[in-house]
Amino acid sequence: MYHFTPYNLTLRGSIVNINEPWVMGILNLTPDSFYSDSRCNESTMIEQRVNQIITEGAKIIDIGGYSSRPGANDITPDEEYSRLATGLDIIKRIAPNAIISVDTFRADVARRCVNNWGVDIINDISGGEMDPEMFSAVADMHVPYILMHMQGTPRDMQKAPHYDNLMCEVFRSLGERVELLHEMGVADVILDPGFGFGKTMEQNYEMMARLGEFRLLECPILAGVSRKSMVYRLLGTTPEESLNGTTALNTIALMNGASILRVHDVREAVEAVKIYQQCLISD
Repeated sequence: MYHFTPYNLTLRGSIVNINEPWVMGILNLTPDSFYSDSRCNESTMIEQRVNQIITEGAKIIDIGGYSSRPGANDITPDEEYSRLATGLDIIKRIAPNAIISVDTFRADVARRCVNNWGVDIINDISGGEMDPEMFSAVADMHVPYILMHMQGTPRDMQKAPHYDNLMCEVFRSLGERVELLHEMGVADVILDPGFGFGKTMEQNYEMMARLGEFRLLECPILAGVSRKSMVYRLLGTTPEESLNGTTALNTIALMNGASILRVHDVREAVEAVKIYQQCLISD
């Protein structure tokens, strides 16, 4: 079991020392997410979800307006931003001090969210692959960047994922991009190996078992496995029935070096963090 490694993030111009794993709560503004119970399409639902995320103990709200499920419909940047702006307006009104991450692969959308709404973190599922301007945008805005690995695009990533050497290829891809981001002046990079994004179920579990190897890149690691197919296909259930499996995987992720858990179910993830921390004290 890995002991948690403290790290710093620059948020709103101040250096924040993070001494324990954080939970990131998902605020989903898409109408076609793979997990139907997470969809928030009305103001009242968004308010309720924001309050739930905060009350249950998440440190970050991750807001997304573009569905990245396999085969999801494409939408324009303006439509994506419009969805995000609706949610950001509500967050700023009812939780003005909340740390906000925006889930987008588009540099223009990222810029608008940071400049217009003071968003704190950019979470890019494509790791800069789907918009060549993203790295420059993040460097200009001086915000932390979540760098995720994905083979292919959301439309085709699960058709036939193939690697000659899974861990070597994902590690090399992330490592090269971390180096480039640092050279461009991006100080805070968080790594997401991309569970479910261009990987088979078996490859996802291989990455989970070897998650700690990514610590060699000296960046915090985010694990996003919440209610994904690697859980419900293995167990023969559905996303709606995958809370127990998700909690088990989140606990394994913490033990294998994860610094941030990105989840639908905040309370259960916060409890997993507490149990993990108690194990460290007792070790």
